[in-house]
Amino acid sequence: MKIVRFENAAGQIMPGILTDEGVVDASAVTAGLEAYTPQRLMESLIDNFDRLQSSLEAAVTAGPVLSLGTVKLRAPLPRPSKILCCIGNYWEHAQLERDPRNLNMFLKSPDAIAGPGDTVRLPEWTDPYTYQHEAELALVFKGPSKDVTQDNWKSAVFGYTLMIDVSAREKARSTWRQGSWMGKSFDTFAPMGPCIVTADEITQPNNIHIQFWNDNQLRHDYNTDDMEHQVPELVEFSTGIMTMNSGDVLSCGTNHEGLGNLQDGETCVIEGEGIGSFSITVSDSLKRTWERGIYKGENSTYRGLKT
Repeated sequence: MKIVRFENAAGQIMPGILTDEGVVDASAVTAGLEAYTPQRLMESLIDNFDRLQSSLEAAVTAGPVLSLGTVKLRAPLPRPSKILCCIGNYWEHAQLERDPRNLNMFLKSPDAIAGPGDTVRLPEWTDPYTYQHEAELALVFKGPSKDVTQDNWKSAVFGYTLMIDVSAREKARSTWRQGSWMGKSFDTFAPMGPCIVTADEITQPNNIHIQFWNDNQLRHDYNTDDMEHQVPELVEFSTGIMTMNSGDVLSCGTNHEGLGNLQDGETCVIEGEGIGSFSITVSDSLKRTWERGIYKGENSTYRGLKT
């Protein structure tokens, strides 16, 4: 099942189910859930999904179906309490001939969330060398999940979504902003969507084709089987450190061989096999320009896509 949040013609934002024909309003099914914030409603839906699943399936059958042209999809999780992001986590470049790097993660601000069709706004911040995209598979947790073993990883995962980890890149890697990952947390730097696909529909998250286009140029093009540390290990690692609650997100990293710069006026599309696709636009009030295409890096270490 593909769970979404959508805005109808009257400007109301509500939960729904995404189908091949459009969106089905699920608000009648979720009416009794705790919903003191938009995020809490989605957390309540996750917590009660097993009880509500048959009613949600019946709502899809009964309809009506709203055309995607008449609604606007919003970020499926408007403000997760935690967004964890893997650092790297893909075999790439010279790394292919070495041992896996140590697994590590950072926290990204929940206020960085944006949704399908939204605009990534580059900040008026002159220190970063450039702003780049990282197309990623993300896990959506059901919780509370703590100290989950790799053998039991499925118990902690409600579903999957896509996230673009927009990142400020600095020439001086030793500065405090780079060292503390603050350049990942500007507002709008975590576009997410188009839906949450429930875990029963994706039996192997480490076999999903991820693609990303910038103004129709293919940049990211990889399979999640290239993760250095795969999903069961990510679940064990993260829950061994902190409790992952319902609606928390873990973004699994990206293959950096597809990195590219983002700049004013561009339209980008991310697509994940079995999950769907969504687009975002880029706005920069300073109208800065950088090299277009796949990023080669100052040392020409980024040589193109690995397929």
